[in-house]
Amino acid sequence: MLLEFDADQRLWQETVRDAVSKQCPASLIRDIAENGVDPAPLWTSYLEAGWTELADPENAVELAIVLEELGRATDPTPFLATLTQYAPLAGDRFDPQVAGAAVLSGVTAVRDAQGWVLSGTGRFVLDGDRAERLAVVTPAGVFCVDPQTDGATVTSRRVEVFDPILHVAEVSFAGVKVADSERLSADTERARHVALMGMAITMVGACQRILDLVIEHAKSRQQFGVLIGTFQAVQHKATDMYVAIERARALAYFAALTIAADDPRRRLAAAMAKASAGECQSLVFKHGIQLFGAMGFTWENDVQFALKRAKAGELLLGGAAEHRAMIAEEYGKDL
Repeated sequence: MLLEFDADQRLWQETVRDAVSKQCPASLIRDIAENGVDPAPLWTSYLEAGWTELADPENAVELAIVLEELGRATDPTPFLATLTQYAPLAGDRFDPQVAGAAVLSGVTAVRDAQGWVLSGTGRFVLDGDRAERLAVVTPAGVFCVDPQTDGATVTSRRVEVFDPILHVAEVSFAGVKVADSERLSADTERARHVALMGMAITMVGACQRILDLVIEHAKSRQQFGVLIGTFQAVQHKATDMYVAIERARALAYFAALTIAADDPRRRLAAAMAKASAGECQSLVFKHGIQLFGAMGFTWENDVQFALKRAKAGELLLGGAAEHRAMIAEEYGKDL
């Protein structure tokens, strides 16, 4: 199992990076945060480029490459939720032209004469407020729900979070009737692995953006008549950030490889990737703020968007401590 990109993957990375830098610049992210600019044209460009067609597990590495670049850019579209949370659950129902979200908990399904009745509220649903399709995980199975058709009984409310670009919602189901045909034969375990990998590599991209901005700042900011990048303390912190990012990146891509190869190690690999990304963002967040000094706390500094995206990733789908505990328990069975 090779951990280096081949020629096609390197070309794909360069292509995606170039497209994202042009179509999703920092100025767009700030316009969305400050002026409420609609990111729909950016989402349309992803559709036209065919990026949403990477839902097949064998394309996990190529998908991870896109997600890392979108994480670096603080992507404002529902790409992450659609490709890593909704699509793995939707299976052959997935439509690459449709934005989706996954309701992973909080909803129950009860059998009735016509099919199933869904009730409950899913919290912290990524992009649940703007999804055109929902994959709802219940103890009785996974169901595909069209919130537009069932608008009278499915309500979505975006909740405020510290990342002004991220869409997080509460999605409520008040006796939503679903036909048997909408029950999906989803592999929820595999879907969770894809979701963890996607969140991890997105966090890696955000952390890389923080490091890039820190290095740019260190090369231009002077203190005591010299560039702060010449200070050993600054160099040590930047190096620690780099090492943490490289470790988290390697584990995230290893998780993508295990998903693509249907390797049984994918469960542990996904947990390790999310744990490492969580620990990475903690260190990068701390050092990034410190190396920017007081500027790091200001709204005018674009580093805030990457910091918030990395921190939000840690809070979604379980933090580093939770995944470390699962890994320790798994290895403990073999002792």
